[in-house]
Amino acid sequence: MLIGNKSFDTSSQKDLAVSAKAVLKKREGRTLKAGGLWVYDNEIDRIEGDFENGDILTVEDFDGYFMGYGFISLSSKIRIRVLARRKEDLITPAFLKERVRSSWEYRKHVIDTSSCRVIFGEADFLPGLTVDKYEDVLVVESLALGSERIKGYVLTALEEVLAEDGIKVRGIYERSDARVREKEGLERFKGFLTEPFETKVPITENGIRYIVDVENGQKTGFFLDQKDNRRAIHKICRGADVLDCFTHTGSFGLNAAIAGASHVLSVDASDLAIEQARENAALNGLDHLVDYQVADVFELLPALAARKKLYDVVILDPPAFTKSRNSVKAAARGYREINLRGMKLIKDGGFLVTCSCSHFMDPDLFAKTIAEAARDARKRLRQVEFRTQAPDHPILWASDESYYLKFYIFQVTDEK
Repeated sequence: MLIGNKSFDTSSQKDLAVSAKAVLKKREGRTLKAGGLWVYDNEIDRIEGDFENGDILTVEDFDGYFMGYGFISLSSKIRIRVLARRKEDLITPAFLKERVRSSWEYRKHVIDTSSCRVIFGEADFLPGLTVDKYEDVLVVESLALGSERIKGYVLTALEEVLAEDGIKVRGIYERSDARVREKEGLERFKGFLTEPFETKVPITENGIRYIVDVENGQKTGFFLDQKDNRRAIHKICRGADVLDCFTHTGSFGLNAAIAGASHVLSVDASDLAIEQARENAALNGLDHLVDYQVADVFELLPALAARKKLYDVVILDPPAFTKSRNSVKAAARGYREINLRGMKLIKDGGFLVTCSCSHFMDPDLFAKTIAEAARDARKRLRQVEFRTQAPDHPILWASDESYYLKFYIFQVTDEK
C-alpha cells in the first residue's frame, strides 16, 4: 500500500542518520541518563557536522561517551528525541520495522487487539508517533518533525506486520491536527494517507458496538485508553441510577447500561458528541435506558443539587484541565469543584468514578484534590480501585510523559 503516494522499503539497511553529533554540556542530560528519551535545548553544548532540521544524529556526553541516536528539532525545547541507546543499533528502515513488530507482539500479549493503540510514541521507542487501530483502519498522529521523516516507514512496516497475522489494513487516516505541532514548526494536518475510505468505522469493545468517527472525532476518534476502566464499572452499576458526565461518545454510560443500570443520564457540552452517543446507544438497543443532555457539567451539577437529585453512581471523566505546568493550580481547582459537586449528588453508600487524563496533574496531587473535595463535601471515601491507562498505552518508567491517566472508584458515605 502506498503511504502518501510513496512506497517505503522496510527491508532496507540504509542508515537514516547523518554524521553530525550533538555534544552535551558537562553534568547535563539528566533525563537521558536516567532512562528517558528527551534532550532539552539548554543541555546541548554544541553540534558538530552538517545536518538539516529533523535529521537523525548521534548524541554524545561532554567526554565523547556515546549516548544514543535521535532526531533533532530546532524549533522545540525538546531538542532531541532519542530512538536508540545502543551504538550498534543503526537507525535503518529494517530497524524501525523490528521496533514496530515488538510493539505489536506486546499488544498481542496484553490486550484485545481488535481495536487498540499499536504505537504509543516514546513508550514504544518511536518518539512523536501514535497509531491507533480500529478494526482494519489505522489512524496516525505525528507530533514531531523527526517523526514525520520516519512515519512512512513505520506505517508501511505496521501494515506488513499485521498482514503476517492475517490482518489486512483497509486504509490509513492522519489526525496530526493538534496545536502542539506548531511548536515543532509543522502545519496541522488531517486527511487520507491512502485511497479514501468510509471514515465512520464500526468497532466492538467490552461487548458494546460503537461507530468511531476517525475524521471528526476527538483525538484519533475514540479514547481507547479507558477500555479496561470502562469494564471495571460494570460491577457497581447493576440496578443503579447513573449520572455520566463528560460522556463524549457515550462509552461509560453505555457500559453502565449494558451492566444492568436502571437508568443513565449522559451529559456533554458538545452537540456532536451527544449526537454520536445517541447513535451508539441505538446501535446497541440501549436507547431506552440512556437519556442524553447537552450541558456544561459545571453548571449542571449545582442545578441537580438544587433539585435534591441523588444518584447511585456518578461518573466524572473530564478532558484534561491542564496541558502545561503553568496552569496546574487552576486545573486542581477545577478537579476539586467537579468532585465536590459530584460527591454531593451521590446517595449514602453510592459510588464515585473519577478520572484525570492530564500528565501534569500528577497522582499525588490528584489524590490530594479528591481528598480536599471529600472533606469539604463532608463525605467519607472508601477506595474500591485505582487504575491507570489500558496496557496498550504502556507506562515507560523514566519517561514520565507516558503516565497520564488516573482512575479511581470510591464508595461515598456520609460522615459516620
